[in-house]
Amino acid sequence: MTVLRRRLWPILAATAVAIGGIAATGPAADAAPPSQDVYVAPYGNDHAAGDARHPVRTLARAQDLVRQRDHHLAADLTVHLADGTYRLDHPLTLDSRDSGSGGHQVVWQGSGKAVISGGKQVTGWHQVTGHSGLWAAPAPRGLSDTRQLYVDGVRATRAAGQVPVTLTKTATGYTAASDTLAKWPDIAGAEFVYTSGETLWNMVRDGLGQWTQPRCDVASASGTTVTMVQPCWDNSNKRVEFPDIPGRTVSMVGPGALTNGAHVTYMENARELLDTPGEWYLDRAAHTVYYMPRKGEDLHRADVEAPALEKLVDGRGTAAAPLHDVAFRGLQFSYATWLTPSSPEGFSEIQAGYTISGPTGYATEGLCGFQAGGQCPFGAWTKEPGNVAIDHGRDLDFSDDAFVHLGAAGLELGDGTQHTTVRGSVFTDISGNGVEVGGVDQALPTDDADVTRDVQLTDNHLYALPREFTGGVPIVNGYTQHDLISHNQIDHVGYSGISMGWGGWPDKIGSPATPNDSHDNTVSDNLITDYMQGLDDGGGIYTQGLTGSSMATGEKVTGNVIHTQFGLGKSVYTDNGCTYETVSGNVLYGASYANVASTHVDYRDALHNNDPTLISGNWWEQGDADGSNKGVVTQGNHLIASASDAPAGVVADAGLEPAYRSVLARRFAPVSVPVAPTRVATAVGASGTLYTAFNPTWADGGSPLLGYRVTAADPAGHTAATAFVSAADFAATALVRLTGLTDGVPYTVTVTAVNSHGDSAPSLPSAPLAPKAATAPAAAPTGLKLKAQATAATLDWTPPTVVGDSPVIGYRITVTDPSGSRTVDVAGRDVLVTQPSAHAMFRVLGDLTPGTPYTVGVAAVTGAGTGPAATVTGTTPAA
Repeated sequence: MTVLRRRLWPILAATAVAIGGIAATGPAADAAPPSQDVYVAPYGNDHAAGDARHPVRTLARAQDLVRQRDHHLAADLTVHLADGTYRLDHPLTLDSRDSGSGGHQVVWQGSGKAVISGGKQVTGWHQVTGHSGLWAAPAPRGLSDTRQLYVDGVRATRAAGQVPVTLTKTATGYTAASDTLAKWPDIAGAEFVYTSGETLWNMVRDGLGQWTQPRCDVASASGTTVTMVQPCWDNSNKRVEFPDIPGRTVSMVGPGALTNGAHVTYMENARELLDTPGEWYLDRAAHTVYYMPRKGEDLHRADVEAPALEKLVDGRGTAAAPLHDVAFRGLQFSYATWLTPSSPEGFSEIQAGYTISGPTGYATEGLCGFQAGGQCPFGAWTKEPGNVAIDHGRDLDFSDDAFVHLGAAGLELGDGTQHTTVRGSVFTDISGNGVEVGGVDQALPTDDADVTRDVQLTDNHLYALPREFTGGVPIVNGYTQHDLISHNQIDHVGYSGISMGWGGWPDKIGSPATPNDSHDNTVSDNLITDYMQGLDDGGGIYTQGLTGSSMATGEKVTGNVIHTQFGLGKSVYTDNGCTYETVSGNVLYGASYANVASTHVDYRDALHNNDPTLISGNWWEQGDADGSNKGVVTQGNHLIASASDAPAGVVADAGLEPAYRSVLARRFAPVSVPVAPTRVATAVGASGTLYTAFNPTWADGGSPLLGYRVTAADPAGHTAATAFVSAADFAATALVRLTGLTDGVPYTVTVTAVNSHGDSAPSLPSAPLAPKAATAPAAAPTGLKLKAQATAATLDWTPPTVVGDSPVIGYRITVTDPSGSRTVDVAGRDVLVTQPSAHAMFRVLGDLTPGTPYTVGVAAVTGAGTGPAATVTGTTPAA
């Protein structure tokens, strides 16, 4: 802050007092009581009075002053934070003593440029002799470890790369083909990452479910023996299975062990992997930070921040003494980390950032009623913590805030949070979940003070997350009541957009969902787009478990606009045990194999009906006819052949309301290059050709993506072919064709994302693959269904079971009526992933004529050409 600003604030404050005196009578002005407000500034002095002329410096001192004044408030008490950075040595820990009183609030108020930081600046940079492009600096005092580093507000990448040696899985880790890893002096603490997902071409499927990305550290390496840390290794590989149900874990969520566990997708956090601009590494033993600057970065001038704290605000209310009547407005919460994944606990993921933890977590945690010694309730695994966390808070307000550059979840509104609002705020560049509401550790609270209810999340922008724990979700809502999640915009995210409920998995074995106290929750008028960019088996809005006690009290999903899904899933996903949900009046398109998935058996009685669900009045592509399927009622939905067929008013009303749309323009870092794409895979086509597919980046660096640059390298590392695909073309095709290669030579492929600032770092390479001429076409698809309406029809089919020597890269649809025929070529991400997963897919055929018979053929397209077609006939109803 400039000297002028320092002088100006007291002058303005004095002027304001003088103006107030003019507004009243002269004597009254002299008698006016002094302001109870507290003023804080980075240049303040904690020995000062804390008034406008003499601000204090730290939040801790401001808290002391608040506690002296907040007992009998006659008006709101505001803590005014001047612009600047407030570096915390300890979390701002609040309890009931920090609450408002007399119906008035304590308001922690900034202008949008007051940053509450848990970071430490890294200074003293110098070039490392003998290592071109590598710089080093002493780690700041008090920084023992961190998982993140930021350069001028741009997240750097922890040193990452492929495992340099072949591994064979053992009971405690791996046997390596050589002693390469044992020769790395920093191998303890290197992290193995297991990226999951549907098998795509020659990419191996790893992990603990398509929706997870577990991580475990290396404990040690000696010779060829690689030992992994405990309990992360056991919790990821010894999940107890039912003795009489082969392959079914007692958790009923994902496999019992790391699938194909000998294959580690990639590894992080070793100096030997530090080889790309934008990467960093903390040598904890030498207390040194290493970094390779990106083009244009000057470390002598850059603000380099290493997050040190794990919490910035820690609200510790209790059922008997809640934190209440507190507001946080116009504040930025930044530079906090989360170190548990770097500990022996690791990150043994279950779903949505929940993990299995503890020495016997695999056999006990959350397995109530299904395993001897199982902890209750079922499904109560370890929740990802929030860098800003509230427990038992009431009448709280987070408005116009920013949760950015964070290493865990952004904001955690834990058990007992009631009558709390989060409005007009931004959540981005967060390692895990954005907002967490409630929990799942109290299925049926016995005290109303422990119930989470009446929480409103409205008009927030959540985007470009998660950045580290890819299975994270922008909004995670557990067991709650009367919550409203409305008018938010969620875009460019790695997995599902909103996750509701919990505990429904027992229906996989014919048992009812875990009873819980959820009811009367509403998810309405949100705009969710470009979701599931990294993982699979999720949705724009995902719900599982009981949502109420009747259709009247069950969850309402209404007025949302959800489109442009990349991964395999649904627009609105009603998963195991999801009961009494209403899905009505939404606009749903661009999903892979369903707009609404709703049919699960209701095991609460012996009738074996389906979980009661109402699907009505939506504009969608699914095309299901009206009817009732044992409790699932479908009625009055509208088939759309394009987005323009949806009502303009419904579309315009979704997302941020007009008064809050300026939130979309807020930025917290300079424009930088995008983040690299992930999950690069290749397949053969014609002679000398490779097809390449990959997951796009969901963090564009602050500038829209222009496209992707694809490079094939030969075994010597020389570039053999390149191609560029625009972002729009890749969104339509989800693959790139590389030509001019030599058959029989194995090539690896890398991809960069390109924006106006330049190219991202290269992706991790694909597995080597040698081109060859594909000769065997795919068989015909199966299970064709034509759901015809007057002017459009939904066409469903199941991919062919035999695809020859090249995977399906598209479909050719032929539509024939008495006047002739036309062809429709189908491409996209769902084409690539539905075949190996055996999921059906669908397309809408538009421009049909009422009362007309049609014959529709579908043929699979591979690198070997177009295969035989399967056909279906139907007649459109009269208008």
